This record gives sequence, C-alpha cells and structure tokens, in this order.
Amino acid sequence: MRALLLLFALSIAFADARAAGSDCRVWEDGNGNQRQDAGEPGLAGVLVSDGKRLIRTGEDGRYQLAGSPEAPLFLIKPATHALPLRADGLPDNWHAAHGCRDFALLPSPHRDERRFEVLLFADSQTEDATELDYFRRDIIEPLVGKTRARFGVTLGDLVDDNLALYPQLKAQMARLATPWLHIPGNHDLDFDAADDAGSLASYRRHFGADTFAWEEPGLVFIGLDDVIYQPGQSPRYVGGLREDQFAFLEAYLPSVPRDALLVLGVHIPLFDKEAGVETFRAADRQRLFALLRDFPHMLVLSGHHHTLGHHWHGADSGWQGAQPLHEFNVGAACGAFWSGAPNAAGIPDATMADGTPNGHARLHVAGDGSYRLAWHPAKHDGKDAAFTDVMRLHAPKVLRQGAYPAWGVYANVFIARPDAEVEYRIDGGAWRPMQRFHGPDPWLAAENARDDGSEQLRGFDRSPEARTSTHLWRAPLDTRLPAGSHRVEVRARDAHGQWQQAHIDYRLEAASR
Repeated sequence: MRALLLLFALSIAFADARAAGSDCRVWEDGNGNQRQDAGEPGLAGVLVSDGKRLIRTGEDGRYQLAGSPEAPLFLIKPATHALPLRADGLPDNWHAAHGCRDFALLPSPHRDERRFEVLLFADSQTEDATELDYFRRDIIEPLVGKTRARFGVTLGDLVDDNLALYPQLKAQMARLATPWLHIPGNHDLDFDAADDAGSLASYRRHFGADTFAWEEPGLVFIGLDDVIYQPGQSPRYVGGLREDQFAFLEAYLPSVPRDALLVLGVHIPLFDKEAGVETFRAADRQRLFALLRDFPHMLVLSGHHHTLGHHWHGADSGWQGAQPLHEFNVGAACGAFWSGAPNAAGIPDATMADGTPNGHARLHVAGDGSYRLAWHPAKHDGKDAAFTDVMRLHAPKVLRQGAYPAWGVYANVFIARPDAEVEYRIDGGAWRPMQRFHGPDPWLAAENARDDGSEQLRGFDRSPEARTSTHLWRAPLDTRLPAGSHRVEVRARDAHGQWQQAHIDYRLEAASR
C-alpha cells in the first residue's frame, strides 16, 4: 500500500513532465494557480538549460530540451518575473527527472526596483539534529518575518556530511519566506560515489541543478559547484570546474548585460589560501578569468574557510580585467563548527578562528553595478557596548598608572577591508587612527586561555585556536592619565559610509613597590 501511495505521489509531482524531444512551455501565470488559463500567454525569450546547453523559448513560450537526474533542467529566472515556490519552499525553477516540464512565471512587483539586498549564508554545516536546532535558533529565528531580501544564497556545506538532514534544513529555510538558492560544498557530497559525476546525486534530488543562474534588475547571479571529488586520492577533493560548466558559461555570459552587477557564487574560494598549495586548480581559474575579464562590475562570493575576509585577484593570480576582481570569503553561519562555550540559551559561542562571530552577510545592490557588504553577528543583543554589529573590542581591565604603554585596545572590525578607517579616542579626546594589527584576536585568545584553565569542559567542543585575523586594529592605551576609570571609544565606517561606534573601559591604579 505504501508503495502505491508513493507511486501516486510521484505521478502527481511529475504530471507535467514530458518525454525527451517533446515540447514544454513557459508561461506567465497571472493568477498564480499553476495552470495556464485562457489569456495567460507563453513567454518568449526565457532561457532554459541543462547545465551545459542553453536555449530560449519561442514566441509561444515553448522549448525543447530534456533534463535528467544527472543534469537537472533549470529555468533562468528573468529579471522581469518572479517564481512560485515549491511545496518544500524552494523556487520552482528546476526539474530533476528525465524529460522536460512546464514552468510558470509570476509578474514581478519588483521589475523596476534596482536597489535591494540579498541574504548570504555560508557553511550552515549541521551534523545532527542538535546542530540543526542551533542553526534554527541562532540564525533562522532572528530573521523570520524581519527580512525583505529579494533572495538568499547558501554558499555550500549545507550540512556536515549528514545528507539525511536535507529535508529538515529545507523546512527551516522555508520559514524565511524568501526565494533561496543553494550551492553544494565538499560536505554535501555522496562519498560512496564512484566518481565526481555521481557525487551530487542526493543534492540534485533535493536542490536541483548545481549550475544555475538567476536574474534581477541590475544583477545577474551565477551559482557553480566548484568541488571536484577525487575518490581514492589525497586530497579527496579539490576546487575546480567541469567541462559542462565552462560550456554553460560560454553560452550564457554573452547575454549578461554589461551594466549589471555579475556575482559568481562558489563554495571553495578561487584563491589558494597558502602559497604553493593548489586548493583551486590554476588552469580552471585561468579559463574562468578569461571568460569574465570584460565584465566591469563583478563580485565573487565563496565560503569554506570558516573565516571572513576580502581577496583581490590581480595579474599574479591570472586576472586580466581592468580592475582587480573582488572576492568576499563569507564567514560561516555555524562559525567554528558550532564549537565553544554555550550561552544562556545553550547555543555554542561559535566564534571563528579569526575572531569573527558566527552569523550571516548581506549584499546591498545599488542598481548601477556597485554594491556594499555587511556582516550580522548571530548573538549580538545590544547589551555589551564593546560588541556591536560591526566590531568587538578587547582591552585589559586594569593597568598600573605610569606603566610603559605596552598594552593596547584591539578592534576586530569584522567586515572591514585593509584600508578601512578605524579611529579611537580616550575620555572624549581627539580622534586618532588605529593601526592594522597582524596577529590573533586577543578576545579569542583569552577564550582559549579560559578553556585551558578550566578543570571542566566548558562546552562540547572548545573554541578554535586563535589565528591571525585580516581585520584587526590596535592602539596603545594611555597610562599617564589620572588613576581611575577611562573610556575608550572606537569608530569605524560601515558599508553605508556611516561611522559605527563601540566603547570599552579600562582602569588605572596607582602602585608602588
């Protein structure tokens, strides 16, 4: 009986599928009932792809192209329209079965709005039901009903090798009521697959195509699986692209408007983290850069490293564009793999090795090819003046009055670029520039010391060892001031060009031998 019910459900789910070689259509669903009623026209010129080939619908909205479980069919949502959502909350723009299917497009209420924001997640990386609950409470619930993002993207490692969690993960993402795109990561692979071609079978069943594009007014987003599975080898995977992906890019990129912001989303960064260690195949990067070099407005988004930072590609990495190519390595939603001492709600601290608190990013699209980025810590509650949405400060609590000024205040300005304006002042004095500091975040180093000194485990997994941060600033603390408490204010310009401030106090005590 259960088998018959399953067969019936599948027959409903794919009732509009057509055999290979037959016509399918794309139409404007004016009343949103998922049926092409009288007076609802077919849409011409809509792009449909199987991840390699690319065709446009004819004047009546019809097309001929077949997909398969190995190469799901997907529709490239045009900037003029929106997509209905599937029962699982995902945008209804793909078909992971043999043949083709009809696609409905909705008239978009935003077709003339070129200024909007996009939510960016990376590495939710839940291993089990407990970590999925952390993700629910720490990342999802604070956003439910509070976002007006045009769409959202998760940049890989949706789960931590436990692919059975996909349905529960999708259920949580659906609560955001935002069209959501997913890119696979190295922890989303079927590790029992014989080769790279079969390594995303589970992902494709749940999320559709691993190569796709999405268009909004003034923005084109391309998502690519860039994890090459190498079973039986060491390393087990490497960053790179497949031949079918290059074929798709060669077919699609000529249609991308040059005045649009072109955003490429991947999991493994295009840059190699360590000199001499090829984590992304150099030959593939060279081919990709050759296809992208003539686009004046570009941004690359990646995940994987569980830190947050900016990288600019230039001639040294094979980029030949007129301006350096900006890659933003998005911090992890799970932070340092859901590690660290738990807070009062039982959620691990999850601060990353560079001192960045776990959270999510937002891409603010200006509509003229420009953009801004912002980071939003998950656990910022406004109760600690030294920890804001923009930065976290660290300073010693007490110093000896008159001591050599060898101790300083540190500001981890999470999403700051190397040339960011970061200033400080003490007791309302003149603002002075802070200096970039190349070293570990002292707040996280202190957390490491607390873990070391504890006689009991402070959490299931301790916080990561503090490592050099790319967005840390320092300034010396004045010890010549009167004994007593002194306030240090720090300000930094945010993504909107506005000054954002935090403050922390230290105390000077008179002492004698």
